[in-house]
Amino acid sequence: MRNAKLIAGAVLSTFILGACATKGYVRNQVETGIATERTARIAGDSANSATLTSEIASVRSEVASVKTDVASLRRDLTALRDEFGAKITAMENGMKFAFPVTFAYDDATVRDEDRAQLDKFAQVVNKYYGGTLVTIEGFADPAGTQAYNLDLSKRRADAVAAYLSSAGMSSVTIKTIGYGESRQVNPKAERDEPGAQANRRVVFVVETKAGDAITTSSQ
Repeated sequence: MRNAKLIAGAVLSTFILGACATKGYVRNQVETGIATERTARIAGDSANSATLTSEIASVRSEVASVKTDVASLRRDLTALRDEFGAKITAMENGMKFAFPVTFAYDDATVRDEDRAQLDKFAQVVNKYYGGTLVTIEGFADPAGTQAYNLDLSKRRADAVAAYLSSAGMSSVTIKTIGYGESRQVNPKAERDEPGAQANRRVVFVVETKAGDAITTSSQ
């Protein structure tokens, strides 16, 4: 009987010790799991924080770059306006450049005195408006027939396009169109009359899509 009690006590002790060991194991596992989760969470937070910091730095760098480009563009547009008398207008999908690039009566030859401003225009377009469409609009004074003036104005636009291409404006697509005697600067002025030369001109439209190029107005 005494031996039976000893055996029963031993078994109970073993069971209790086993139960305690099991509880300890479970507690250790739980604590280890919590610690592992905490470590992973901290690591994840650190990684997310590092990623966010990197993204913020990248955005700041891009913003700084855009500001620099806009400032540079503004300087170049101001130079076109102040040095060459360009009138620059921001449009919904681009920019319009009206230069005092004009022609002699009944002629479509680019004048020597206009080459410097055309060279500068080519540089600005290549630098800021690469990949866009540049439309060159030609005009004539009202002397002559409408059909002849349409052809003459188109030849003027073509001549300017050829010059710009030779000046290195190769980053854009160039389109030419002649508007004849329409949209006169000085109505009815023709031949050698005062203001007639301003009717014999070309206008440039840089046609861009939203976000394709930097745009700013310089009036």
